[in-house]
Amino acid sequence: MTGKQPFEQLVSEHGPAVLRVCRAVLEPIDADDAWSETFLSALQAYPQLPADANVEAWLVTIAHRKAIDIIRRTSRAAVPVADVPAAAAVATSDSPDGRDLDLPRSLARLPERQRFAVTYHYLGGLPYAEVAAIIGGTADAVRRAAADGIANLRKAQGTVR
Repeated sequence: MTGKQPFEQLVSEHGPAVLRVCRAVLEPIDADDAWSETFLSALQAYPQLPADANVEAWLVTIAHRKAIDIIRRTSRAAVPVADVPAAAAVATSDSPDGRDLDLPRSLARLPERQRFAVTYHYLGGLPYAEVAAIIGGTADAVRRAAADGIANLRKAQGTVR
């Protein structure tokens, strides 16, 4: 194929993967915002994107940056509450056997580097080298972070063997 595909086709083809990545890193409402912001930014930059570029990696990189922006923005925002709790609430498990079966919540508990490595490699489908280019470091370091993240998720899920 010579030239680039229409932008609408790019959204249809890669939109679900970008949304999975956003939802794994952010709360649902923020994930939807990050998805929208990703494709708005991509639409502006798409004319300058080389025809042979890895579009999926490019979109995940944009989504990563948008997610970081949202994480920073929400971490600085005050959260109004009706009553200040006397003690912090303890998250309860939805599973009768105590396992945490909520993947987004489990991912959110991982250290940032592990969360991004697991999300971009396993949910985004990017090779370790491309994940390393997005989050920094080497492919081997990202592979290790992803392995540690998966191990921590298995502990949270209660599936450690």
